[in-house]
Amino acid sequence: MTHDLSNPRRPRVLVVDDEPRIRSLLSDVIPDMGFDVTAARTAEEAIRAMEQSPADIAILDLQLPVMQGMDLFSHLRERWPGMQVIVMTGFGDLATARAAIQLDVVDFLTKPCHLRDIEVALDRARRRLSRSTTSVALTSAEGQNESKPTTLADVEKQQILDALARHNGNRTKTAVELGISRRTLHYRLREYGMKR
Repeated sequence: MTHDLSNPRRPRVLVVDDEPRIRSLLSDVIPDMGFDVTAARTAEEAIRAMEQSPADIAILDLQLPVMQGMDLFSHLRERWPGMQVIVMTGFGDLATARAAIQLDVVDFLTKPCHLRDIEVALDRARRRLSRSTTSVALTSAEGQNESKPTTLADVEKQQILDALARHNGNRTKTAVELGISRRTLHYRLREYGMKR
């Protein structure tokens, strides 16, 4: 089999979930979204998989046997700081959400979530990967001065404004990228004081 050398390699996603059905479903659909995928049942399995062949992006369930998802998130952030992490959980409390934001989560998805939400989160993670690989030193230096978002609403607002900037203010394209309706986007922008 020949590989197209002009194509960069596909980002690798590590799915960490103790539910076999979810692992199986995500392992089936994620390759169609343009990613390679590996799955692990526990945090310990995930760490072994990372040591053998590091992934670029992780989708973490928070309810795992033995080591919990947030502990695994902290460990991944410490060992592989450039890794992008998407949290997917059946429960979400404010303290957990705050902890995830402090660890620079890409997205915080609540189960059951639509495949479209997962695809949007993975695309966001891929964009963050491409930005971070170009200027890792610069972004870590900037991170010292930049204040991090403190609430999920702040994270959402930043994601919406970033997407709007990427599309030069085109609201239709922004809504499509974010997986929300144009009307929802309009209401969010009004909340942020942006009338037009």
